[in-house]
Amino acid sequence: MPITVSIVEDNGPTREGLSQLLNRAADFTCVSQHASGEDAVEKVPGLQPQVVLMDINLPGMNGVEAVRKLKALLPQTQFIISTVYKDSDAIFSALLAGANGYLLKQTAPKDLLAALREACAGGSPMTSQIARKIVEAFRQTRPPANETEGLTPREQEVLELLAQGYLYKEIADKLQISYRTVSTHIEHIYGKLHVRSRTQAVAIHLRQVEAARS
Repeated sequence: MPITVSIVEDNGPTREGLSQLLNRAADFTCVSQHASGEDAVEKVPGLQPQVVLMDINLPGMNGVEAVRKLKALLPQTQFIISTVYKDSDAIFSALLAGANGYLLKQTAPKDLLAALREACAGGSPMTSQIARKIVEAFRQTRPPANETEGLTPREQEVLELLAQGYLYKEIADKLQISYRTVSTHIEHIYGKLHVRSRTQAVAIHLRQVEAARS
């Protein structure tokens, strides 16, 4: 079954281009397009897409608020924010609202599709630029203890690559292991760190890195 996606984007040509990209891919289908957050909040719940690709800078209700409202109605749906901005405040606002990933609009089509697949597989895709913004945001945070010492060397490697913004498939390629093995490592990392998302795991890792440097 193809992955079902709703697009929320106020720019008509961009919205149509994304729809065509999804419908040309064998494992995706675009089930709806919306030019505003208000329209998405009204119509998307009835469609129950697996993924919503949400522009953050919408007229009226912005993307962060739209995600917050929709996530409450569709807890199983994956929400990926798409934006031209790299603002840290916007990143964290979106993640706190329930976004599962955060991509820049200039992301290459093949990388966008890979990110949507990763989100459906339980991942939290972010472009490397966004990951670097998170790194910068945690520079000033110090950990109370070595929270990552229980991870195996391989799990430490995987966590480091997550912090650098690599997608699951890219980690698999870089470490020459299978995608399934990467997913298993990440599941173990989350369990050992007592977290439920990539963002939380990366935050702990970055605190440890900064502590080691200080």
